[in-house]
Amino acid sequence: MVNMAGKTLVLSGADGAIGREIARQFLEAGANLVLGDLALDPLTKFCKEIDPSGERAKPFRLDAASSASNDEFVALAVETFGSVDFVVPAAGIYPEVAIADMTNDQWATVMKINLDGVFYLIRACIPHLNQDGSIVNISSIAGHRGSNKHGHYAAAKGALLALTRSLAWELGSKARANCVSPGIIETQMTVDLVAARGDVLIAATPSGRLGQASEVASVVLFLCSPAASFVNGETIQVNGGLHMI
Repeated sequence: MVNMAGKTLVLSGADGAIGREIARQFLEAGANLVLGDLALDPLTKFCKEIDPSGERAKPFRLDAASSASNDEFVALAVETFGSVDFVVPAAGIYPEVAIADMTNDQWATVMKINLDGVFYLIRACIPHLNQDGSIVNISSIAGHRGSNKHGHYAAAKGALLALTRSLAWELGSKARANCVSPGIIETQMTVDLVAARGDVLIAATPSGRLGQASEVASVVLFLCSPAASFVNGETIQVNGGLHMI
């Protein structure tokens, strides 16, 4: 059992399937939650479901692509709980378009949310991170091997691998920075991909199935826990063996 009582998690993309599972598992472990997503109403409803008292899960309407919005998000965490222990930037989008057909705006939108938003949130949290804090970035199998018709997504996710290693160097002994790279996980984001190529992807996966959001969340929980106290600058693949390095 992981005991995170009195610790505080700041999580963006909290209303997504993986985000919700991360929130649930951290709450069960005793952590306080400050949860951000663009759609506030469903996020607020989710917070009430997992924390009826309203004392440990605080929702925030977050525009991940906005530096100012991320600053306000972190300010809420510090104002409510005093400091930050865990940072998980999980906001992201996965639009499909070939690179040859991609517009400047399509490229920029993905970069603003999937890469810039991670930078904005982490930068805002660093001054408030407690000793032995932990940052866990959410990359993707696409960041390691590319992705057909998702080149902007793959580029942003690949950049997170380097950003994570840089954070490990810069934060030194104060806090650790690691990364999780999910494979094909059954979420709303992958519905079209699974419909088009699910059988092929399952056949190429040694585990013989798609992943679940809870299986990604449990690795994030591990990386923030004392059990991973000497894991730093690392990336853990959660893909059933679809991609091995």
